[in-house]
Amino acid sequence: MTKRIVVWDVPIRLFHWLLAVLFTCMWFTGKQGGDWLRIHVLCGEVVIVLLLFRVIWGIFGSQTARFAEFVRGPAAVRRYLRGEDGPSSQPGHNPLGGWMVVTLLTVLSFQGLTGLFASDEDSYFLNGPLAHCISDVWSSRLTDVHKTVFNVILGLVALHICAIVAYRLFRKQDLLGPMLSGCQDVDEAAPSPVCAPVAWAVAGVLVSAAVVAALVWGLS
Repeated sequence: MTKRIVVWDVPIRLFHWLLAVLFTCMWFTGKQGGDWLRIHVLCGEVVIVLLLFRVIWGIFGSQTARFAEFVRGPAAVRRYLRGEDGPSSQPGHNPLGGWMVVTLLTVLSFQGLTGLFASDEDSYFLNGPLAHCISDVWSSRLTDVHKTVFNVILGLVALHICAIVAYRLFRKQDLLGPMLSGCQDVDEAAPSPVCAPVAWAVAGVLVSAAVVAALVWGLS
């Protein structure tokens, strides 16, 4: 027997889809260059706000959003890969997916930080907001790193999409639907995850935005 529960709260779903939209926008504007870089930089700053919020929500947020709930050691990953833990007994991220989340958040954060110090090597007019804080040589180096890491992120995104498709085809498990509706079917005996108040999420966003604004504008 199964039951339907709310496994992904609104803040997590908004974070997920806003990040996807912003990443797509950054890819397009980065390829276009020129005046499009204004939008690229703005989107990058918003992404950093989202990532900082996700860290806060991963500590104080809803149960399935907390890192402590889905970041597991190698033994748990092996048990999952051997099929000893059924998918319905694990609301939210499974042990393998949990490490993908950590990897994506880490790489995206690194990408965002390098973008703050990157330079517009075509006109040097639309540099990152903190590029002036370091030498031109280091800014150029971080620009190269920024471009390289972007390709790494594309690979991780492709892997993420392939995993969603594979779970649907081979394990008959829908990972996309719950991220849209917030609901997931689990074992009837499984406890329903505890959701944090939305007000906490609003506070987390405001704190994240204030920190990024202070960092960018304070050093500009």
